[in-house]
Amino acid sequence: MLPSLFISHGSPMLALEPGASGPALARLAAQLPRPKAIVLVSAHWESDELLVNANPQPRTWHDFGGFPPALYQVQYPAAGDPALAAQVAELLNAAHLPARLDTQRPADHGVWVPLSLMYPEADIPVVQVSLPSRQGPALQTRVGRALASLRQQGVLLIGSGSITHNLRDLDWNAGPESVEPWAQAFRDWMVEKLAADDEPALHDYRRQAPHAVRSHPSDEHLLPLYFARGAGGVFSVAHQGFEMGTLGMDIYRFD
Repeated sequence: MLPSLFISHGSPMLALEPGASGPALARLAAQLPRPKAIVLVSAHWESDELLVNANPQPRTWHDFGGFPPALYQVQYPAAGDPALAAQVAELLNAAHLPARLDTQRPADHGVWVPLSLMYPEADIPVVQVSLPSRQGPALQTRVGRALASLRQQGVLLIGSGSITHNLRDLDWNAGPESVEPWAQAFRDWMVEKLAADDEPALHDYRRQAPHAVRSHPSDEHLLPLYFARGAGGVFSVAHQGFEMGTLGMDIYRFD
């Protein structure tokens, strides 16, 4: 059975400058059974309600500005899967999580950047589920649990965000060995609580974790972690590291 995954997708430039994360994602994909489809929650589809992307051919959305022209030429033409999207919505509704279909949504960079490194042929259908970010971690845990049975059907469940995400504190000149202590402390606390399966502490991270608000001024980039955890089982670290001093690039799996 496939695990669920949490992927720190970093900057959109990861697609062109994969650093250490790109090879780690490629190795992880090679180790896993080939999924028949992917269901993904991205930090970049915030919503008020739960939506499921039933677009049969989502376009590659370059939902950012100020990057080199080559990045805007990257395409990831993976098909959608309207039948799977309908199944996802049914599972959510059965779990008393009202959801509806969206047939127009493109694929944001939280989808195509990591997947372009894992499955560069773009030949696995992808269904995206939105992130009602104002409803916090507990909702994402419930969403993950509602969809966990898809793993037994060969569907890979992914949360795409970042273990730390404070763009104001990035050091663009820092090498991968340079890590701010506050970012490391937050990351280590999260790993400790994930390993201990301490759900109350994880759900209350903004009060309990060291430097939580500095690590996540808003929490949309951490919430996909709760989806992945809810959908999976035993926690392990597949990759760890930082870029630009404070941007955590960890990859976790839940088997």
